[in-house]
Amino acid sequence: MEKMEGKYFFGSAKVGSKGQIVIPAEAREIFGIKPGDNLIILGDIEQGLAIPTNKRVISLFEAELKEDE
Repeated sequence: MEKMEGKYFFGSAKVGSKGQIVIPAEAREIFGIKPGDNLIILGDIEQGLAIPTNKRVISLFEAELKEDE
């Protein structure tokens, strides 16, 4: 299978009894996720969940605002 640049598969995560999941260490390293970081949980019925960091969402909104100026 050909590797697509910037695309990753980190395996699976089991949901615990409290609804928690563990983000694999490699994913945390690649995406710069550190203990104490806030993540935003986004959902789409057809496409599933996305879990960006607050910083990423803020930068997307800032870019959108600049385009509107």
